[in-house]
Amino acid sequence: MRQSNTHIWLLSFVLVALLASAIHPFDRTTWILEVFPIILTAPLLIWLWMRPEPARLRFTTLLNTLIALHGLILIVGGHYSYAEVPLFNWLRDQLHMDRNYYDRVGHFAQGFVPAMVAREVLLRKTRVERGAVLTFLCICIAMAISAWYEILEFVSARTLGDSAEHFLGTQGDMWDTQWDMTMCFLGALAAMAFLPRWQDRQLTAPDRKA
Repeated sequence: MRQSNTHIWLLSFVLVALLASAIHPFDRTTWILEVFPIILTAPLLIWLWMRPEPARLRFTTLLNTLIALHGLILIVGGHYSYAEVPLFNWLRDQLHMDRNYYDRVGHFAQGFVPAMVAREVLLRKTRVERGAVLTFLCICIAMAISAWYEILEFVSARTLGDSAEHFLGTQGDMWDTQWDMTMCFLGALAAMAFLPRWQDRQLTAPDRKA
């Protein structure tokens, strides 16, 4: 399958899932807040893809797949709320855990995927070379995005009051924000440890249409 076709299928699948998630969500305000990053970034990705050369920016299949998976994580969290995702409620009950841990998965992805996005953009659009500095910058960018998200949660809580309770998803944990940032950090570290070579192979593939 051609790369462009793969990207179109990924985008289509995420958009269909987004529309489906809007049908009877757990809480409409929570759904809007959770899927807002998709509503914001999907048009941006399409615009970057459609721009004429040399300004066009077409991400690798690996990165687009990761972005799509992250989008699906947000969509599931938006539909059910992060504290009530059924599979993780089942795991909580079966393993006698103290909470639904789906939000940890979401924040791990919040570090993993943005770190990979940052790496690809920095390699393609700047003079930063592969190595320790690039890895450090990618992790810092992922952490900065996570920090901004925590600020968004704070503003939402102050503005919406009880309506933002499900968006925050703290489940009574006073250290929830710290755990969110920690999971983001671990996600960014994991991305930089396991996927750079795979990403580099796709970036340097002779038949790649950038």
